[in-house]
Amino acid sequence: MRFDLSQKLRTSQQLRLAPRLIQSMEVLQMPLAQLQERVEQELERNVAIEQVEPEASDEDRAQEQEQAELEIPEKPLESGEAAETGAAFERAREFERDYGEGAQPTTRHMDGDRDVKYEMLAQTAARREPLSEQLRHQWDMIETDAATLLAGKTILDFVDDDGLLSADIEAIAAHSAKEGAAVPANELQRVLPLLQQWLEPAGVAARDVQESLLIQVDAKLDSQRWNERPSALDEAAWRDARILLKDHYEDFLENRLPKIAARSGMNVERIEAAKERLRRLTISPGRDLIDETERPIVPDVMVEFDAEQDRYVAAICDGSVPPLRVSARYSLMVEQDATDTATKKFVQDGIRSASWLIDAITQRKNTLLKVVDIVLEKQREWFDEGSGHLRPLPMMDVADRIGVHVATVSRAVAGKWMQTPRGLVELRKFFTGGTENADGESVSWEAVRTVLQEIVDAEDKTRPLSDEAITTQLRERGITIARRTVVKYREQMGIQPARRRRRHIDGDHA
Repeated sequence: MRFDLSQKLRTSQQLRLAPRLIQSMEVLQMPLAQLQERVEQELERNVAIEQVEPEASDEDRAQEQEQAELEIPEKPLESGEAAETGAAFERAREFERDYGEGAQPTTRHMDGDRDVKYEMLAQTAARREPLSEQLRHQWDMIETDAATLLAGKTILDFVDDDGLLSADIEAIAAHSAKEGAAVPANELQRVLPLLQQWLEPAGVAARDVQESLLIQVDAKLDSQRWNERPSALDEAAWRDARILLKDHYEDFLENRLPKIAARSGMNVERIEAAKERLRRLTISPGRDLIDETERPIVPDVMVEFDAEQDRYVAAICDGSVPPLRVSARYSLMVEQDATDTATKKFVQDGIRSASWLIDAITQRKNTLLKVVDIVLEKQREWFDEGSGHLRPLPMMDVADRIGVHVATVSRAVAGKWMQTPRGLVELRKFFTGGTENADGESVSWEAVRTVLQEIVDAEDKTRPLSDEAITTQLRERGITIARRTVVKYREQMGIQPARRRRRHIDGDHA
């Protein structure tokens, strides 16, 4: 092995976001519960920020400011005193960061013993990033040309939480053209297999469940992905499983094993072995990368109906987030010549952090209210009539209305919930694509799913409707979609096919 040292000159362009902008985006994306935690942490660690007491008046604040001026020394401190003041601030900051309010400090021995509390905190698992971000990080590590990278990122924007594509290639291409970064459909078709080959876990970026399962089986058959070489019997079972998925998928879903055995030449024992391997796979590979920890839902927005004005009004549920302000005492300390350099820098950093957080919270509230006001305007029928009347509402249209980037709207609605007269609803639910009914009116895909559920609930369970019959009934209600779309939505909603929904009675021979 030979090691060489060399110098290379490379020119590159990098986009770096300012810390203030990064914090603003993070606060905007936080649901209310996370924002409460963030504010509590800032109050504990930052001496320059304080909570505004509800009973405090202007006169009280003026008196507090006068008191702060009296407490600041009128003459400069001696060098030793200044150093001691700076050290005191550092000790206070370290204590609040490590222990927080009400915590008992652990003993730190001088002989090198580890801090038990610090070790426990270090071993606590961090929250995972959203699925789309994790997949983007993986794709960014691929060494390929810029066009391939762009096409891959365009596709990843349409990967849902299950890890499957939420739109077909043609729709993705059309959306990219509308966004101004057009990627042709043939380029997306070329890059899609690369995504499916390189991204982990296997099965993500598939167009449907069948393709996802096939990708997972191929990964099992890829000897480079095995920690150890599988036995010949195990490998043969995986190959039979691939045949079931590729050539007998519908019969497999319907559990028609004798029919599969007759057509494939496999006996029932081999088919059962293949089924056992398929049980090890998942129809939602993206869930392996998502933090599924259950957390209580706290609404960020409250919506009520104003009968006098005949409209719905919204308010931000920020009562649990205390009003904040920069401490007048520490602001004055920075302005005094008596404050030493180290202390002044420490306080200035705290004031800057406090101002950024206060501004970010205000901006979050204003942006969220603007988005919700448009939702109330566009989705009035949903609030009046129910889920079957949800209209298509692209995020791009909302972004254009309020004059922000579409990513800002996406962050504003991420993880947010609304308390409405119709119950607790996730805000992102109102942003869906759709189609037109027979009257030419726009109907969201969510409304189509609602109607589909109503049809299945009303069917005769002894003679359940086939997918074709459901398509016909949707058409009779003015919604024309393809049968394969009905199958896709039925699977997404967890509705079993007709054969499995059938309720058998005495005398049945099926």
